[in-house]
Amino acid sequence: MNKPEKMDSLRVKVGITHGDLNGIGYEIIIKALHDQRMLDMITPVVYGVSKVASYHRKVLEMNDFNFNLVKNAEAANPKRPNIVNCFEEEVKIDMGKSTTTAGNLAYLALEKATQDLHDKQVDVLVTAPINKKNIQSDKFHFPGHTEYLADKFNSEDFLMLMVSNNVRIGVVTGHIPLMEVSSHLSKELILQKLKILDRSLQRDFSIPKPKIALLGLNPHAGDDGLLGKEEDEIIIPAVEEAFNEGIHAYGPYAADGFFGCSAFTKFDGILAMYHDQGMIPFKALSFESGVNFTAGLPIVRTSPAHGTAYEIAGKNEASPESMRSAIYLASDIYRNRLRFDELNKNPLPVEETPGQNGVQ
Repeated sequence: MNKPEKMDSLRVKVGITHGDLNGIGYEIIIKALHDQRMLDMITPVVYGVSKVASYHRKVLEMNDFNFNLVKNAEAANPKRPNIVNCFEEEVKIDMGKSTTTAGNLAYLALEKATQDLHDKQVDVLVTAPINKKNIQSDKFHFPGHTEYLADKFNSEDFLMLMVSNNVRIGVVTGHIPLMEVSSHLSKELILQKLKILDRSLQRDFSIPKPKIALLGLNPHAGDDGLLGKEEDEIIIPAVEEAFNEGIHAYGPYAADGFFGCSAFTKFDGILAMYHDQGMIPFKALSFESGVNFTAGLPIVRTSPAHGTAYEIAGKNEASPESMRSAIYLASDIYRNRLRFDELNKNPLPVEETPGQNGVQ
C-alpha cells in the first residue's frame, strides 16, 4: 500500500469548539459524537466546559453518552469523545439567550483550540456556532470565525466556501452591507477569489480540472449593460483573464436562472458576488447538511452552516447532520491535502538542500 492510499485510513484528531453554550452547540456535538462509527476514523477533542456539557447531556436525556475529560489534546483517548476544560468555575446557563458569559466562553474555547491547531496538537478545527455580537471584545473584534482565523494564521487570501455533497459555493464579498458590494468588487478581487477556489477544488476536494461558474451581480447578469455595467466592466474581464491563466471559469450567469434550471449541477464550484446571493440558494438546497469551509487558509476549518438556533435550544429538536458533515468534511480535506502534497511535492534543487551552503 503506497502513501496516498494509507491516507484514506489515517485517523484525524479533530478539535471542536463548543460555540455559544446557550445555543444548540452542545446538542449537535453530543448527537454527532454519539455515533460510534465516527470514532473509527477520528479522535474528537471538544474545547468547552465539562459541567456545561454534562448539563446539556442531562437535558437531552442521553445517559449512555459521556465525555472523557482530559487536560490537553495530547492526552485524548482515540476511542472516546474527549473534552478539554477551558474554564473551571461555575457557569450560569441561560438556554436560548444571548449573554456576555456565553460570548466570553465561546472566545476562550476558540482561543485554546486555535492555539492547539497552531501547535499541531489537533489536525483540524470544527467550530460550533457562535453569536457574532456577544463574542465581541477587545480580544475578538472580527465579523466571524473566518476573519479571526485568517488573522491568527496571517492569511489575506481566503474564501468562505459553503459545501454540501457536490455543491460548493464561494462568495467574493462576505459580511458587508449590500449597498457596499458594488464598490468592493474589482477584477483583481474576483480573480483572487477564483484562484483560491480553483486551488482548493484541486487540493482539498481532489478535482484535477475543476469547472467554476461565476454569477452576475445584477438581475439577468446585467442584460448587456441595461441593468448594470459590473458584468461587462469587472466580471467578464476577470473570467477572461482567469481562463487565460488556465482556470476553467465560465460566466457570468444570471443567478435566478442558474439555480432554477439546475445549471449549478454541471460545475464543481460556484462563485457568487455577495453573501446572500450564495447563501440563499445554498441553504435552500442544503440547510440541514451544509458545511461552512474556509478555503485558502494553511489550516483546515469547517463549521455547520447554521447559527446558534436559540429558538430551539434545550428542546432536543436540533439535527446533528450539519455538525456531522462538518466533522467528516474537515477530516476528508485534511487527508486530501496530505495526498495532494505527497503526489505533487518537488525535490529541492541540490544547491537548496537543507544543510548545504551553511543552511541548517
